[in-house]
Amino acid sequence: MRRVNVVAAAATVAVLAGLAVPAHAQTGVTAFEGARLIVGDGSAPIENATLVVDGARIVQAGRAADVRVPAGATRVNLAGKTVMPMLIDTHVHLSPTRERLTRDLKQRAYYGVSAALSMGTDNIELLPMRGETIPGAARFFSAGRGITMPEPGRITVPHWITTEAEGRKAVQDIAAQKADIVKIWVDTRDGKYKKLTPEFYGAIIDEAHTRGLRVAAHIFDLEDAKGLIRAGIDVLAHGVRDKDIDDELVAMFKQRPNLVLVPNLPPRGVKADLSWLKEGLPAAELENLEKANTDRPQVQQFFGIQSRNLAKLNAAGVRIALGTDGNRPWGPHEEMEDMVVSGMTPMQVIVASMRNSAELLKIADAGTLEAGKSADFIVLDANPLDDIANTRKISSVVLRGAAVDRSQPVR
Repeated sequence: MRRVNVVAAAATVAVLAGLAVPAHAQTGVTAFEGARLIVGDGSAPIENATLVVDGARIVQAGRAADVRVPAGATRVNLAGKTVMPMLIDTHVHLSPTRERLTRDLKQRAYYGVSAALSMGTDNIELLPMRGETIPGAARFFSAGRGITMPEPGRITVPHWITTEAEGRKAVQDIAAQKADIVKIWVDTRDGKYKKLTPEFYGAIIDEAHTRGLRVAAHIFDLEDAKGLIRAGIDVLAHGVRDKDIDDELVAMFKQRPNLVLVPNLPPRGVKADLSWLKEGLPAAELENLEKANTDRPQVQQFFGIQSRNLAKLNAAGVRIALGTDGNRPWGPHEEMEDMVVSGMTPMQVIVASMRNSAELLKIADAGTLEAGKSADFIVLDANPLDDIANTRKISSVVLRGAAVDRSQPVR
């Protein structure tokens, strides 16, 4: 039995490799044909599309009638499938060792995530990994060490500051490490700690902007969101969580069209079907998730506040990106469903999770499926525009033109 399983696994890998890596050595070109193509920019899906990949790049994408497949190209029939860009997660907290970080990034690719921004709790010795191309692994972005007031008893990785000068010095250190963004926390943690004052975060934002860096803020309260917007914040890394937002906040967002909201919705507090995770998780881990998988009215109320706030800001045309917090590689699929539950359309969520998130991370070659972009896409067995949960029905994942091995989970 063991020998049969090994042979079957090897055969699966071979099929996956054949999906993305062309057999024709002279051209190195593969044409993926017949699928529904979701570009990721909000445009209508293209039925019976052809996607031509040369190495790690897309060279043509569009209606089959408009695409000329080069002679000798390997052809892959995807009739009945849907192809969309890989997801991009703009708020996670990744592991502090090279081995575990590599595992985190490979697990994300397994679930169709091509890039992740780790937000403020990173081992700065690992920042050089951002420039590495690890086969079968998502791209790594980092805020390095974030900035907060002292929080005894919590993690000590971030810069703890007590003066404006210390805040500016922290930004200077972050800039020297060439972090991708500055992360700050403005939160009392249920009244346990002092939070950054407007004077402190104002100095941090000013110093960051002087050095060409953007600032993302962890927030909880409505009034802090307003203060941060007045101070020039670039990204709210959470939605408002203490109360329903008012018209003033909506107007402030409208005045700042480039301000990005990463909702980071909490669990909905309703029992969910977790069977889709069975193939990707160890039985013990799935069992632990199931133990917490119950209806929780208090959690539902907490979700309700943030869900309503997201609905209001989305209706106002606010720029929204995808973020999940924590370190759950499958989390983007849950977050996307929660965003739809909160009133966004599946297409709006797809744009937020792909194009908008790529633009937030300044990834010029990802987020949409167009000529010149990196060949990062998910092949789905069902259409996510019909039901956003269909993003979980993954047939295969192609990252930088190579098939991700999904024959077994990444451990």
